[in-house]
Amino acid sequence: MPAPIRLRELIRTIRTARTQAEEREMIQKECAAIRSSFREEDNTYRCRNVAKLLYMHMLGYPAHFGQLECLKLIASQKFTDKRIGYLGAMLLLDERQDVHLLMTNCIKNDLNHSTQYVQGLALCTLGCMGSSEMCRDLAGEVEKLLKTSNSYLRKKAALCAVHVIRKVPELMEMFLPATKNLLSEKNHGVLHTSVVLLTEMCERSPDMLSHFRKLVPQLVRILKNLIMSGYSPEHDVSGISDPFLQVRILRLLRILGRSDDDSSEAMNDILAQVATNTETSKNVGNAILYETVLTIMDIKSESGLRVLAINILGRFLLNNDKNIRYVALTSLLKTVQTDHNAVQRHRSTIVDCLKDLDVSIKRRAMELSFALVNGNNIRGMMKELLYFLDSCDPEFKADCASGVFLAAEKYAPSKRWHIDTIMRVLTTAGSYVRDDSVPNLIQLITNSVEMHAYTVQRLYKALLDDISQQPLVQVASWCIGEYGDLLVSGQCEEEEPIQVTEDEVLDVLEGLLVSNLSTPVTRGYSLTAIMKLSTRFSGVNRIKKVVSIYGSSIDVELQQRAVEYNALFKKYDHMRPALLERMPIMEKTASNGPTEIVQTNGETEPSVGEAKHLPPVTQPANQANDLLDLLGGNDVVPVIHNTVPPKPTSSGGELLDLLGDISLSGIPPMTAYNKNGLKIDFTFERANPNPNVAVITIHASNNTEADMTDFVFQAAVPKTFQLQLLSPSSNVVQALNQGTVTQVIRVLNPQKQQLRMRIKLTYNHKGSPVQDLAEVNNFPPQSWQ
Repeated sequence: MPAPIRLRELIRTIRTARTQAEEREMIQKECAAIRSSFREEDNTYRCRNVAKLLYMHMLGYPAHFGQLECLKLIASQKFTDKRIGYLGAMLLLDERQDVHLLMTNCIKNDLNHSTQYVQGLALCTLGCMGSSEMCRDLAGEVEKLLKTSNSYLRKKAALCAVHVIRKVPELMEMFLPATKNLLSEKNHGVLHTSVVLLTEMCERSPDMLSHFRKLVPQLVRILKNLIMSGYSPEHDVSGISDPFLQVRILRLLRILGRSDDDSSEAMNDILAQVATNTETSKNVGNAILYETVLTIMDIKSESGLRVLAINILGRFLLNNDKNIRYVALTSLLKTVQTDHNAVQRHRSTIVDCLKDLDVSIKRRAMELSFALVNGNNIRGMMKELLYFLDSCDPEFKADCASGVFLAAEKYAPSKRWHIDTIMRVLTTAGSYVRDDSVPNLIQLITNSVEMHAYTVQRLYKALLDDISQQPLVQVASWCIGEYGDLLVSGQCEEEEPIQVTEDEVLDVLEGLLVSNLSTPVTRGYSLTAIMKLSTRFSGVNRIKKVVSIYGSSIDVELQQRAVEYNALFKKYDHMRPALLERMPIMEKTASNGPTEIVQTNGETEPSVGEAKHLPPVTQPANQANDLLDLLGGNDVVPVIHNTVPPKPTSSGGELLDLLGDISLSGIPPMTAYNKNGLKIDFTFERANPNPNVAVITIHASNNTEADMTDFVFQAAVPKTFQLQLLSPSSNVVQALNQGTVTQVIRVLNPQKQQLRMRIKLTYNHKGSPVQDLAEVNNFPPQSWQ
């Protein structure tokens, strides 16, 4: 056979291909020739053929048929063959290939070879793709080479040891004696790989971390020599001596100084020197400064050093490189909670980043801006953020609107400012706000008694300008229905009152009912507002006519409202003024907590019946779905264990204090579950303010000899019930009945139906996970009647 073409000629030929099909044809032709050569056991050109095959592999073409040829090259005595063979093994083989068994012996022989370059090839290959079995078999040879005096081999052996530790962590102890003198090496390559090895060992073992903390002074000296030494052409990058080694040392110092006062104190001075002496005109210097900042913020550093680190990040915000600006914003966002005042000094620069063209930078700047809002700067920051809300892309509007709502609720200097701010959001980004914004704003307006006239006037004028923002229209409709008499009477003292008649107000609300922009929910708000005005306006006949028209609406919800309102006019007219009177002041729920929703006059409004609200229940999606599957479909409401820890109380009546007024009802207890040593008892109480609410306390006990850990109780009831699960007293059920875990369930049963419940129990017992399901149907009648 003629000699195969060289690799360079193949590359040149492939580059002349004008189309993908032409290139594919060339590759297929060459692969056929290579296969023929392999079949004929051509030892002369095997190296050349494998090299060409690796190039084609890099182009994305299949080259798996060359795997065994790589092993033959590795077994060759020629260095050029071994070099291509090992390169092919690293590219074409992985841990799933059985040929690893054949490679282990070759690599072991080459690790003991007399030539350092052959040993280096074997170390590189083992460190790149060695399986856990190979690492176990060859770890002894790697450890020997790690102790050799040859710098070339020591640096490769250190990196190979990192791979061995990742694959077989229990072999870490083997390399501990070899690490004693690694940091004393003068060679930068050995130093660099040694720091990588020490970092890996510290990250994987707390014992190693404690052992290597004594090396902090030595690491500090190495870093000081690097930053104080003069020009070193061999390791210089843009005028900075060995920045790669500096970054590695800083990362190791960060790990060693975390949560350790002595180590942090030992590295404070050198970190300050690096932060002040590093040149920032080149990206190399910025990389070192960034690692320095991360180290300062992660260890127990001095307050002055932390301020210096934040100032460095502030300078990064002025950099022209977008990546550096993004990194700075992300780092400031992580530190704003612990060093709030220092970050506040860069507030103006952060706000300027809201105008950046890069969407990632804008998002980080928005998140950081909201984190900086406090009672002192609320007005200025809200002005900037509302301007951003006006001009930002739609993808930002929902998060920005939510942030404005939360900040305004927490830091509003006055109720008028609060209302004005939220109305500004609704007028500019009403379509993007969260679903709970409407009831929350209604609650705010209801509780601001002195602002009723001002608010209804502002909302009426907003309706005249734009009815496309549905949340704004819904709030405006509700307010006009509640306070329409104040609007017509012109009692506003906050600004000049407008002159408006009853017919003009009704014209606006009727326009909402027929507008194509109005959603069914908005039409419901509008119809209810018109109905409420029947007790506030004199034109009752017009309102009766509008209500009667919608008694035949194709919208079932709207039709039902209209039919009920017609019944009020005809059969129960004497009750109408009392039913449609103004809403009382709504009690404020905990910040960011859920607002319970009830139906009032057909509208969705916050409940005023419940004075106390329970914490929100965390419901992981996968757990909820599993429980629904278990319970047989869509007729159940799952409640998942609340992971929020319970509040400690000072007396023995914790549950009574938490749930308010509860009277013991004399309902007999029952055993709901008794299996595998775990017993679940139910005791019953009745809530005084609401006789429809039953309070069930579960008592979990364990009569086995081992604790049951990670205990989770989950429950589900039919949809006619509402169930709320409080946090358990503990997640460990102690052995031998030494204690019980208690948890409270509140069940709302408005229809007085027989209570049925299905439960799911998960826990760990003697090191094994346990999961069981049960159905509880034998509740005593007193618990649900």
